[in-house]
Amino acid sequence: MSILNESLASQISGWSSQSEQPEESSAPRNDLSYVRGPSAPSLAYVTIPQLLRDAVSRFGPREAMVFCEQNIRMSYYDLDRAVDELASGFLALGLEKGDRVGIWSPNRCEWVLTQFATARAGLILVNINPAYRLSELEYALNEVGCKALVAAKSFKSSDYDGMIRRLAPELDLALPGRLQAARLPQLRSVILMEDEPGPGVYSFKQLQSLGGPAQQLRLTQIDKTLNPDDAINIQFTSGTTGSPKGATLSHYNIVNNARFVTDRIALTETDRLAIPVPLYHCFGMVMGVLGTVSKGAAMVFPGEAFEAESTLDALAEERCTAVYGVPTMFSAMLDALESERRDLSSLRTGIMAGALCPVEVMQRVNSEMNMSEVTICYGMTETSPVSFQSFVDDPTEKRCETVGRVHPHLEVKCIDQHGQITPVGVQGELCTRGYSVMKGYWGNPEKTAQSIRDGWMHTGDLAVLDRDGVCTITGRVKDMIIRGGENIYPREIEAYLMRHPLVSDVQVFGIPDEKLGEVVCAWVTAKPGETLNEKQLSAFCQGQIAHFKVPRHIRIVDEIPMTVTGKPQKFVMRDKMLELLGKASDPAAS
Repeated sequence: MSILNESLASQISGWSSQSEQPEESSAPRNDLSYVRGPSAPSLAYVTIPQLLRDAVSRFGPREAMVFCEQNIRMSYYDLDRAVDELASGFLALGLEKGDRVGIWSPNRCEWVLTQFATARAGLILVNINPAYRLSELEYALNEVGCKALVAAKSFKSSDYDGMIRRLAPELDLALPGRLQAARLPQLRSVILMEDEPGPGVYSFKQLQSLGGPAQQLRLTQIDKTLNPDDAINIQFTSGTTGSPKGATLSHYNIVNNARFVTDRIALTETDRLAIPVPLYHCFGMVMGVLGTVSKGAAMVFPGEAFEAESTLDALAEERCTAVYGVPTMFSAMLDALESERRDLSSLRTGIMAGALCPVEVMQRVNSEMNMSEVTICYGMTETSPVSFQSFVDDPTEKRCETVGRVHPHLEVKCIDQHGQITPVGVQGELCTRGYSVMKGYWGNPEKTAQSIRDGWMHTGDLAVLDRDGVCTITGRVKDMIIRGGENIYPREIEAYLMRHPLVSDVQVFGIPDEKLGEVVCAWVTAKPGETLNEKQLSAFCQGQIAHFKVPRHIRIVDEIPMTVTGKPQKFVMRDKMLELLGKASDPAAS
């Protein structure tokens, strides 16, 4: 890659020297729940290739990536060469700027190379959840019209190669790059991370060597046409109701969000960030990969998927200074530390996101993992993803009970059911406006218009802003339970039940009731080694919270159903509970 011109290089190089001051963000005005983030550091109007190019020019010989399980290490110079090589390969497949390329894989070196190579060639990367099965894969590839798919051969119990061939049996008789499949009409090329990929498929190594001088020259020409506002990434949002939607993000969206996220944890080129969170999600590919590159730091991937022991080993052996995770990941690491101690003295900071963090967990992370500066984030895929984040010096209680203050260059407000901004301290739906709001849902202007109105992304999350602009997420608009005309917010009941000394986790949701419309149901996990029953919890609620908030049904479970990114799947719990209650009330079932 060529070096940036001087004005652009100075713009990007100045990022690391600018600090964000919390007091610069405005407090709510006129006692209304509206707040605007600070105007510094400035936004950077650059592309992902420009971001990488600057890191290479400044930090070339420094370590950029470590993949512990694959035993791969790359400097920024190595990464630069590998990205150009792979991007040339994509062009040799006949792909053109704006074409979509799917990536279906756990955390592997090939994932990160594909992320940067697609951006280099002006292709749109489509993140496919590693947990997807046959119908979900078919939907994702066809929904956005992927022309190429890069995939691992398998992961855990998923036979990716087998599923792809079931959808496209034509591969067995096709030449690589010439697929014509009835069920995947736009897919032309399949690339497997396997040395012997089988008929009709390229190996990843073949793709890396497919390009030549002609493609290298084309890369230079394509680079001149790239625009920071171009769509560069599609991520499917959780399909809890209806089919998943493809949130479409630009260079401008995710480059700047990556910068501001890592500003808040004071990441620099001397840091080594462990990324055990999945790359297919913004947490991994934006906050992790792009955030690291924006500072010239090193990214360390402990394994293909999160395992507490291997993550702790990587933290110690690679002398990591920061680590990302959801609260359940940190809890698992704390448990693993009890059986085998590691030297985590190099750790300083990190990010915990995806769910509410219990104060006890935060305190133990601070002390036992040496992470006194860990921060909390809030956001959503559609906002690239982070809107709120705590500061490294916020008190522990503030970091656990709130999601901190708004990010730079964003506006947020809480609105009532009539669209009016609520008073400070009054709950409302959180809306976000600014550089981070997605371009829209791919090919779905109707859904886009429902979510983005007058530039405001309606998050569907309920929140409260205090007089200092600190935000507390209180639940989901759709999660609200209406019992006999009473509005009930699950987060309030969850917070109360978490006070019980034997409770590890709680999820509250509504289930249909003929008389009251809905009634409250709670799924609860006990702390390790403890025994808990429904009567104890019901008694714990009596006289302490309003009678209509006391759960009608309580179920003690071994674990809470979660997404790969650690978010509770209440729709799964609801469906299972209805199934169990249906069986219990069905005489034929007994």
